[in-house]
Amino acid sequence: MAAFQRLGLLSACRTRHNTKLDSAAAERLGCMDIAIQIPGVKLGLVEAYEVRVELVHPALAVEMDAVCDRIRRSHTVEQVAQLQSVRDVRAMFRAWGVDPSRYRPSAEALLRRVVQGKGLYRISNVVDVCNLCSIETGWPIGLYDRANLAPPISFRLGTAGESYVGIGKQTWHLAGRPVLADSRGPFGSPISDSTRTMITEATQSVLTMIFAPLHASEALLQHAVEQYASRLERFASACATRVAVILP
Repeated sequence: MAAFQRLGLLSACRTRHNTKLDSAAAERLGCMDIAIQIPGVKLGLVEAYEVRVELVHPALAVEMDAVCDRIRRSHTVEQVAQLQSVRDVRAMFRAWGVDPSRYRPSAEALLRRVVQGKGLYRISNVVDVCNLCSIETGWPIGLYDRANLAPPISFRLGTAGESYVGIGKQTWHLAGRPVLADSRGPFGSPISDSTRTMITEATQSVLTMIFAPLHASEALLQHAVEQYASRLERFASACATRVAVILP
């Protein structure tokens, strides 16, 4: 296991599995530097390589159905709003100047959909793993095609004039909003991600960012990134994954 320190931010960045890559190739992968410039958040990072994007994965569908059924049976829509993770994320949004009633956090929106009996959207195996982890943790998660990123990456507030086209084709104006940005500009946020870095059938490597409230359990966040990486290995044939918890 290789351990790395990045600007004092990465608590542990390590390769979980390296079943197809030789050691030299694996070492060249490296973990991306992520600088947190917004208070009140810690990040979980998962990088995965040589993933295979598929529209349907039967075993993943079974696991999604089981998790959704458990959540639906144990919660009502009203109870979703009272979940500690949901309340914490809403407080985090407010601290960033984002109204969570106007811009509902993605995990909360997915949880509401599940308890209403609508289940999770089925997009592709890679995106479905993201949504599954999001409803289990209650935290927003961003998913990006690593090949379309231009490090270094920072999590910061958007500046005047910054915008991007979201995955739903809506133009998002980003001034004053929390964004992930690389050397080419903003590409994602806990609210909506851009088309530039979206997952497609051609995607072969992915970067995932879990946005957890600052006082969330570090052990719980570590478990989330480990489970996320495991699912990418099981359901998307990822041959190497790297995980980290990034502290401010």
